[in-house]
Amino acid sequence: MTMGTVLALVGAALAVILAGMGSAYGVGVAGQAAAGVVSEDPSKFAKVLIIQLLPGTQGIYGLLVGFIALSNIGILSGTPKELTVAQGLMMLAACLPIVVGLVSAMHQGKTAVAAVGIVVKKPDQFGKAMLFPAMVETYAILALLVSILAVNGIKL
Repeated sequence: MTMGTVLALVGAALAVILAGMGSAYGVGVAGQAAAGVVSEDPSKFAKVLIIQLLPGTQGIYGLLVGFIALSNIGILSGTPKELTVAQGLMMLAACLPIVVGLVSAMHQGKTAVAAVGIVVKKPDQFGKAMLFPAMVETYAILALLVSILAVNGIKL
């Protein structure tokens, strides 16, 4: 395996690890708030669960970028390509935008906590409460788009 291939693997790993870490944090803090609500009013379970799950998407986005990168470099087929250092660095750089998921998922989790608070006080405002954490998602989606376009645009 060449150094270029190793660099590409590092890019794929960073995409998965860092976006996943952000999602784990975001879902965790939102889950703590949701659990508190459910302990007092179990009827709100479905609403707060949906809000809790929102920060989990960034981890999925990182996983998607990682799979695409691994597929493009031949790891998933069992025959890794012999990438040059330049190709490996390009693949590493192409995987980096989705690292935005680390930060966006953490902030989305905090925003989801606030949304859970809205549902506690005004359950009929669930739709509006969902919009606040959903807005944070926008930046993860933009990063996902850039990473996918960049990873698929590299000629190997």
